[in-house]
Amino acid sequence: MRKSIFYRLILFVPLMISANANAQSNTKHFSATRVVEMNYLLYLPPAYATDTHSTFPLILFLHGSGESGNDINQVKVNGIPKLIDEGKDFPFVVVSPQNPPSNRSWDTKALKSLLDEVISTYRIDTNRLYLTGLSMGGWGTWDMAFRYPGLFAAIAPVCGFFDYILSDELKSTPIWIFHGAKDDVVPVDRAITMFEAIRKQGGKVKITIYPEANHNAWTETYNNPELYTWFLSHSKNNPGLKK
Repeated sequence: MRKSIFYRLILFVPLMISANANAQSNTKHFSATRVVEMNYLLYLPPAYATDTHSTFPLILFLHGSGESGNDINQVKVNGIPKLIDEGKDFPFVVVSPQNPPSNRSWDTKALKSLLDEVISTYRIDTNRLYLTGLSMGGWGTWDMAFRYPGLFAAIAPVCGFFDYILSDELKSTPIWIFHGAKDDVVPVDRAITMFEAIRKQGGKVKITIYPEANHNAWTETYNNPELYTWFLSHSKNNPGLKK
């Protein structure tokens, strides 16, 4: 039985980049960074230690608002980190960050910096990066896929929502949406609206609605082995992506 390992990482996140050309066509660049401290759990699959030549797929898991803070054990309350803590093995590297207490929602730029750090440190198959999250993490899943189109081979938002105007950024990413029909925190209509809009654009999207589930749609979702089989069926270097 393998467990996740707790890490604390100091991230230098880009704040702004600007360019200004003068009359002589000389360009001046200015950039700035901000420092972000982020706790996260890292799980390496059993084969990582024995198969030292292969790269491995990665899942970035984003928790809900109730697990934000400084106690990393809170991240293990739900979803994939909970299953790992209970002894389940996965064929993925799993990165489970904790949203700092000062943030009301996920900082997707900081998440991208964390992901870059993990990719540079471990043997990761960058054609098989997957993203999922629940509730606030469902929003973070939508937001990160929107802001970094083409980064992930597939995403699975669970009982999440999205605030931005839809565009082509989401159309090419395979998406599996999960939601409870009786959700009284994030109404299921939010998920249906996203599903219909992306499908209308020709996107690779499907939806599962649990008829009797309230906001806790994540237990059944993350206990379902079909989710992980679906993730692994998608790769950015595979032209035959499944819908």
